Amino acid sequence: MTQRAVKKQKAPKSSVASSTVRLPSGMSAFRALPKAKGKRPGMILLHERYGVVQHTKDLIVKFAKAGYVAIAPDLFWRFTGDRKALERGEARADIRDSEALDDIAESIGHLKKLSIVDPGRIAVMGVCQTGRQAVLPATNGQDVAACVVFYGAAGGKEWTTDEFRPVLIETLLEKLSCPLLGVFGEADHIISVDDVLRFRTALERNKKSYHIRIYPDAPHGWLNNTMPGRYRKEAAVDAWNLLMAFLKKTMSGKPSDRITWTFENDFSRNYDFKKNIRME
Repeated sequence: MTQRAVKKQKAPKSSVASSTVRLPSGMSAFRALPKAKGKRPGMILLHERYGVVQHTKDLIVKFAKAGYVAIAPDLFWRFTGDRKALERGEARADIRDSEALDDIAESIGHLKKLSIVDPGRIAVMGVCQTGRQAVLPATNGQDVAACVVFYGAAGGKEWTTDEFRPVLIETLLEKLSCPLLGVFGEADHIISVDDVLRFRTALERNKKSYHIRIYPDAPHGWLNNTMPGRYRKEAAVDAWNLLMAFLKKTMSGKPSDRITWTFENDFSRNYDFKKNIRME
């Protein structure tokens, strides 16, 4: 009995092209380009304390699939210690504000040189350790259309100064030049609900547009699906949809002279920050 020849199915082509690029300073960055026509918005994603690891790369590709030209600069490129220990969370590399500003400015410049990018629609997003760094360009005269912070920029160290952070976060927010999305979790062991309220107050005092949401029972790092102990799928899916809606609204290209405040919270009446613990 003869067998019919089976026609091989071609694997579907990826809708994005991703690669690691080297910028003029020597800093590397992971970049993904959408296969889309016309000028596209840009997204600069700042990594967590682990560096540009798989989770960061996955988010970059996800942004590109959503139509963004996305890039994740390695803000730890000056670090000379054990990078593997950083990736495991067993070491820490602190970032100076001045160096972060240089690195983000270079990333913005890189995006603006790409013919596919709309230079007037570039956002910066910081996660965890780099939440503060995401605020810096929009408070230092750089051309940023939107600022996004995931469980960062509001913790204890932000309300004091040191050699790495010479300016209080509330002082930085006085000069914020674009709308800000802040996403936090009730069970975060680093950032308390009171910290988020203080962050919100600073934005309102200076009449800055914002959208802040606190997710119930969400610990620090809950967006990271490579860390099962922290990951919260329901919150992560909802937060991604919130992020996409925020970016669509704020990066429409249409100037607005309106100030908008949206605050959404869901936490227990018996909330006690001292009971929050670090999840693996």
